[in-house]
Amino acid sequence: FSKIFSHEALESYLPKIQLVIKDTLRAWSSNPESINVYHETQKLTFRMAIRVLLGFRIPDEELNRLFEVYQQFVENVFSLPMDLPFSGYRRGIRARETLQKGLEKAIQEKLQNTQGKDYADALDILIESGKEHGKELTMQELKDGTLELIFAAYATTASASTSLIMQLLKHPRVLEKLREELRSKGILHNGCICEGSLRLDNISSLHYLDCVIKEVLRLFTPISGGYRTVLQTFELDGFQIPKGWSVMYSIRDTHDTAPVFKDVDVFDPDRFGQGRSEDKDGRFHYLPFGGGVRTCLGKHLAKLFLKALAIELASTSRFELATRTFPKITLVPVVHPVDGLKVKFFGLDSNQNEILTGTDAMLGATV
Repeated sequence: FSKIFSHEALESYLPKIQLVIKDTLRAWSSNPESINVYHETQKLTFRMAIRVLLGFRIPDEELNRLFEVYQQFVENVFSLPMDLPFSGYRRGIRARETLQKGLEKAIQEKLQNTQGKDYADALDILIESGKEHGKELTMQELKDGTLELIFAAYATTASASTSLIMQLLKHPRVLEKLREELRSKGILHNGCICEGSLRLDNISSLHYLDCVIKEVLRLFTPISGGYRTVLQTFELDGFQIPKGWSVMYSIRDTHDTAPVFKDVDVFDPDRFGQGRSEDKDGRFHYLPFGGGVRTCLGKHLAKLFLKALAIELASTSRFELATRTFPKITLVPVVHPVDGLKVKFFGLDSNQNEILTGTDAMLGATV
């Protein structure tokens, strides 16, 4: 999987990710009602995985159907393994079978239709990697690999995307600092993203944007922790942990208790700035993607997606909370607002002015 997330692969994904995000924000802004951000970012990350990461040319109607089936699968994937009628486990199995059929159809169409390809997607790379190692991947292996890639790109990225939008709403000064950085780097000019300015090296040079994404992932780490197998017996606080045991480490507790972080409950992107660099004071104080040799392979893709989303939000959208107060946060199954976060989006023209609907314009209304 490492080739799928290489620098060259990410460079080729970036323009496609931008298009998917632009299209989505345009749809959000044209909706006269508020949207459920968590639900919509789930649809966005699923679409990104299907269209960009896997290169499937699935019509929107079929894509929406697959998304609904995938949600049924995810909602029941951790159910108790009791194979009874109407059980969550049975619903999860049925959803997985339906999903596998849809993916097999998409894979077959992809293998038969290679015309018009202008980049190598993750599935192309996976297939070629198998051939390089002298192994032609079976359809079952391709389906399993595809499902794993979708799963990796879906829930955690949707969680982090929702947290990002909520923090930009809570901290308008952070949003303005992002815009200032985009202008200073020649990416944002007269309210528009300059054509050809969003390349991987340009995005990597946006230090404040990097700080914002790091702080979102520190304070709102999508998953609570991970499991490891003990390779060698060791002692911790007077307790002996035997070789072969499974242990769980907590990402969230680590971030909450690490002494390097000052005012841990405060959203403060500047803690990662050059003057402070709180994440540099130790190897395992900051680990939103896990640590060691088993760190998340897709972390660079996830961060790139979040950065591209933040750039588009800062450049082309105005948005406001549609409820009186910010919702509470639940941690299960991943971090997300209990009401999904209700937000109204407004489109902006090239001068950062709201684009009014025909009715609003006629009435002279101010939104």
